[in-house]
Amino acid sequence: MTKNILNFIATIVLAALLSLFLPWWSIMTAALATALFIPLKRAAVFFVPFLAILFFWSIYSFILSSANDFTLANKIAVLLEIGGKPYLLILVTGVVGGLAAGVAAIFGKQIFAMSRGS
Repeated sequence: MTKNILNFIATIVLAALLSLFLPWWSIMTAALATALFIPLKRAAVFFVPFLAILFFWSIYSFILSSANDFTLANKIAVLLEIGGKPYLLILVTGVVGGLAAGVAAIFGKQIFAMSRGS
């Protein structure tokens, strides 16, 4: 349980730092790196980074959208045909980022397993 929390926090911190300098895919780099250095077991390998980035991107996109009264989020929600609901767009954004991070973490776990020879 402690490794799960440590991986969760490390993924968020590393993703936030990398997001300052790199494009959107920096979250995948953060998830891969934390999976290498803080290995998890079974389904936690996918779900801990997934939830970390879901949380990070949802909060981050909410903060960015609230700064302009959700004007751009409303327009994008109309374009994506999700009913013009900016909060649903924020959730979809978090889920997409979480999926990318979860897959990257599984890849990191596979690299870790291959380096140990198991």
